[in-house]
Amino acid sequence: MPDDTGVSPFVSVVIPTYNRSGLLAKTVESFLQQTYPADRFEIIIVDNNSSDDTPAVIDELAEQSSQVRGLTELRKGAHFARNTGGRAAKGEILYFTDDDMLADARLLEKIVEPFLIGAEVGSASGRIIPSWETEPPVWVLEHCRNELLSLNDLGVATIISDTDPGVFICHQAVLREAFFLAGGFNPDTNAGELVGDNETGLNIKIRDLGYRFAYVGGSVIRHVIPESRMSQRYLNSRFADQGFCDSYTVYRKTIPGAARLSLAMLRNAAMVLPNSVAAGVRAATGNSAWRLNFARLFYLRNRVVYDFRLFRSEQWRRFALRNDWLTDD
Repeated sequence: MPDDTGVSPFVSVVIPTYNRSGLLAKTVESFLQQTYPADRFEIIIVDNNSSDDTPAVIDELAEQSSQVRGLTELRKGAHFARNTGGRAAKGEILYFTDDDMLADARLLEKIVEPFLIGAEVGSASGRIIPSWETEPPVWVLEHCRNELLSLNDLGVATIISDTDPGVFICHQAVLREAFFLAGGFNPDTNAGELVGDNETGLNIKIRDLGYRFAYVGGSVIRHVIPESRMSQRYLNSRFADQGFCDSYTVYRKTIPGAARLSLAMLRNAAMVLPNSVAAGVRAATGNSAWRLNFARLFYLRNRVVYDFRLFRSEQWRRFALRNDWLTDD
């Protein structure tokens, strides 16, 4: 969709990747088939130090299309790769996705629309629907067709909001100026020592800068869900990551002192027993929601672990309050 000058905004598609060469090629191909003008977008693939044949796949994709270029980010963490891609991007709009996504042909055409209507939109997303690699268990369909699998389907309408309508990094467009003013993505929830809130934190920073959000139902992407993510083990891991993420987010919002951190640890620890009991009762009665109660134990544990780390480490508190992740130091 062109702006009032008749020229479509230039979009940079940024794809961090790690050891998913097979899916990566399919993801890139889906973006090369966009209805958006080919001369108005680029695809930047950032290899996050893969050990498989990902570098060769990126080279081949770049040889096949002048729209594709590859970068390397050796530091562990998708946020490093995303921020590296964002710094190198030429686009007025930066579009971030992952290496296990399949874009519908009109994705870019539709997702740029809210940035062009004078609504002060800084971050936009759209429908994220599943592409199951195998038939999902019933309990997954009952409980996980949501943020637990980074899925989001609010229908086909476009929604402009002052608050985040559920923007996930696998399908996120960001106004370039908002991205740089916000200081880029906060750390990942699964990047070793650097544990933060990633796109959640970026969107909070964008909101605090006065920008708005958009959900564009006509901009659709499919998230490839492998069998490994349809398991209790994955669900436990997903809840555990969220525990770290939420502690980081809450600390940044409230900056509690030692007393309030202690109370938070006690409050979360106190929830372990009732969740354990609920998991046992539901399992005994055949209620599949026991899986959520059980996974929540991992969430509560990590809330306590993270808050204790904040409690005892001034260095960790300084880390949690850092805003600018685009400037290397």
